[in-house]
Amino acid sequence: MGSSPLSKRTGKLVITGIIIALPDEISSLTNKKINKGECIFINDNILLSCSGTGPVNATKASWQLIDQGAERLISWGCAAALDHALKPGDLVLPKTLQAEDKNQFSIENPWLTYTLKQLSTLNPLTGVLAESSTIVAESIAKQAIQQQSGAIALDMESIAIAKVAKQHNTPILVIRSIADPVSMDLPKAVSYSLNNQGDVVLSKLLWFLLTHPAELPSLIKLGLHFNAAKNKLKLVANQIDIIISFNQQTVAQ
Repeated sequence: MGSSPLSKRTGKLVITGIIIALPDEISSLTNKKINKGECIFINDNILLSCSGTGPVNATKASWQLIDQGAERLISWGCAAALDHALKPGDLVLPKTLQAEDKNQFSIENPWLTYTLKQLSTLNPLTGVLAESSTIVAESIAKQAIQQQSGAIALDMESIAIAKVAKQHNTPILVIRSIADPVSMDLPKAVSYSLNNQGDVVLSKLLWFLLTHPAELPSLIKLGLHFNAAKNKLKLVANQIDIIISFNQQTVAQ
């Protein structure tokens, strides 16, 4: 287990802020229960936020973490594949993020280089991660985004987190695991049950399944894909102490 670096400014432990959109994704990192909008320490130097989905929630969570002392940020969770070569459970640590307005953000830094080396046995993939402010449910839409951006995967929060990090000159990592492959249309039950905040309303989901039972197999398949993504993130979580132990000197070791 690596030792934690000290802040050059304060001499105290460097606090790493981790933003996770969904409560179901949080279980890949910790057994602690965190509600949407909450921000808690899960150990002495990791501050975790359950942001909720989308860029607005991610921006708010990023500011909250920095206000509470985080000196670097991690965007953690699942992503949608845009490249046909990616399958559920594949790990993506992008070097570049592309916003919906086509602006790109390079997040390549020594911390990323170090982390890629530490996670090499998990075969992390790099490349471009695209942004969508809404859920992209159809395969044809995912393929169109890939053709326009050249990105290998897509999520809804990482760009927003990167923008806040850039304003504060704060290092950032994006650690994402593929949940839905590019060839998959998300079950209509998912889109139907979402509220305006992008959260699944269980009562609406159950009603849709009751009235559309043919949707159940595709929902089960998505659940299996989601579990594959979470299982890969759990393997990354086993290395989280090493990842956050990074400082400039560790690169040369």
